[in-house]
Amino acid sequence: MADIAAVPLTPASPPRGTLARAERFVWLTARVLEQRLFAHHFREGAAGPVETALEAYRNDDGGYGHALEPALRGPASLPAHTARALHVLDAVGRCDARRGEDVCRYLTSVSTAEGALPAVGTRANAGGAAGLPGSLPATAPVVGLLHRNEVWHPWLFRATEFCRRAVEALEAARPGDVRAAVLFLDHAPDRARAEAAAERLGRLVRRARLVVLDPGGPDHATGERRFPHDYAPTPDSLARAWFTDTETDRSLDALAAGQQDDGGWPALRLPGTPEPAPGALLETRSINTIEALRTLTAYGRLV
Repeated sequence: MADIAAVPLTPASPPRGTLARAERFVWLTARVLEQRLFAHHFREGAAGPVETALEAYRNDDGGYGHALEPALRGPASLPAHTARALHVLDAVGRCDARRGEDVCRYLTSVSTAEGALPAVGTRANAGGAAGLPGSLPATAPVVGLLHRNEVWHPWLFRATEFCRRAVEALEAARPGDVRAAVLFLDHAPDRARAEAAAERLGRLVRRARLVVLDPGGPDHATGERRFPHDYAPTPDSLARAWFTDTETDRSLDALAAGQQDDGGWPALRLPGTPEPAPGALLETRSINTIEALRTLTAYGRLV
């Protein structure tokens, strides 16, 4: 890992350039986990320190808690925390079969009768999660990441089938549903079926106007609407085919322009959700900053 000088709190002059400004924001505001992730992605940092930082959020039941997903406070294990943990492990190449199996044992214990995961933030009652409905946004990202890393476990069979049915039944979708579906389809088995489902989903996104195609026009991101890069954060995503090169370039321009004066990107809040605590807001901004940089890098826009 390259040596990283300490960042003075009051530098004589602020850093210039997208990455330098983001780096200062991360060092001054982020949790240890996100600092280690930034170092891994952009400063040749090793994966080991990221995994060590992540381990502090792990509970004895095999799940993760302690506000790993910043909007969900408290120590309790929740599927959303485990989804965040898998995202981190995948990002540093440490989502191997052993870790995947450990995670799946926890997921089995909190699954609904359909073999899926309950909605984000849902806590099962004393009877467990069996009586709760399955949630596509909660289940699909987890299943997609496990398939991406070639993890196989009995839990995955029913969860995969749940995601297939739920994705293929989407009609009045919200952006969160679509983003979760794409994470599943990008790595799901049966590629022909996944590609057909993605093509149909792309038509739905455009027909329902769930995407902002001209950020500079009268149409803009309000409510739950998102940009092309939100659905296709990398050019190899199935969702990339939904948008023209011009639409994608405009989207990436808007993403780059979203960097704020302090070097970080904003935290998006869905309509109807409560205002997050200041600490959770800052932690979310650090996560979003790293994801924005990764998307710009994937498209060759971070220089």
